[in-house]
Amino acid sequence: MSENTMRAMAYETYGGTEVLAETRLPLPKVAPGEVLVKVRCASVNPVDWKIMAGHLDGLMDVVHPVVPGWDVAGTVERVGIDVPEYAVGDEVMAYARKDYVHGGTFAEYVSVPVRALAAKPASLGWAEAAGLPLAGLTAYQLLTRLGTGKEDTVLVHGAAGGVGSFGVQIARAAGARVIGTASPRNHDRLRALGCEPVAYGDGLAERVRALAPDGVTVVADFVGGVLDATLAVLADGGRHASIADHTVLGAGGQWMWVRPVGEDLAALGRLADEGRLAVEVAATFPLSELAAAFALSQEGHTAGKIVVEV
Repeated sequence: MSENTMRAMAYETYGGTEVLAETRLPLPKVAPGEVLVKVRCASVNPVDWKIMAGHLDGLMDVVHPVVPGWDVAGTVERVGIDVPEYAVGDEVMAYARKDYVHGGTFAEYVSVPVRALAAKPASLGWAEAAGLPLAGLTAYQLLTRLGTGKEDTVLVHGAAGGVGSFGVQIARAAGARVIGTASPRNHDRLRALGCEPVAYGDGLAERVRALAPDGVTVVADFVGGVLDATLAVLADGGRHASIADHTVLGAGGQWMWVRPVGEDLAALGRLADEGRLAVEVAATFPLSELAAAFALSQEGHTAGKIVVEV
């Protein structure tokens, strides 16, 4: 690296993986309340390639060239003005989403607002720590907002997915009973996480009711398109939310995204260090092979996180 530039994967225009190119870009500026993170690992989320394809153009401002990526684990390289919480060399992780899409984590360095940062858990490797923030926070914030606790029976739609598998573990850590939908090939994996698995598809509501005759008190929808099943199994007074289906708003549910909140991420780190939250890494790629990492994510069959090592 020359003194003022870095290696990064970036794109100048919307498109598929063909628009990604390895390039050199100026080092990010470090504004007040930010730190510069030297990236050890960054993880892939479907939103990364959805933004690249232009699907969120109506939602977020984009400034090209875009370095994609919102998940990161690395070390603090430099601190901005008024950052007493962190020092050079600290090991950190973050869901590094900013107010517009531009300077992401698939690069040698990324600037991160302190509000998004948390210490890297000692129990997690770099790849695992990079795989935790976005998916883990999505599950944590949804379940927390629904007040999930030990009195609850929780149904997780998409329990074997990246967000869903965190949701199962977080709900279990809160003391809840968890039922999760997944294809049969993933049922043993879910049982190992303390979840009671059911197959999705026709007859789902009946299969859930067989396990919970009085219904479930919390439903976490991480897949979308399952509102009818949710309402069919939700007990009176039950709570439900979705990250994938805005129509839940018309049925008494909450429609959620995910916020970059360092305190929430620190709570997930504590769960990991207590042995109550594991991060499964399915595949790792070097930075130059980000297109292949995106292509694997687009297939939608990976059990665990896809991580890029920088």
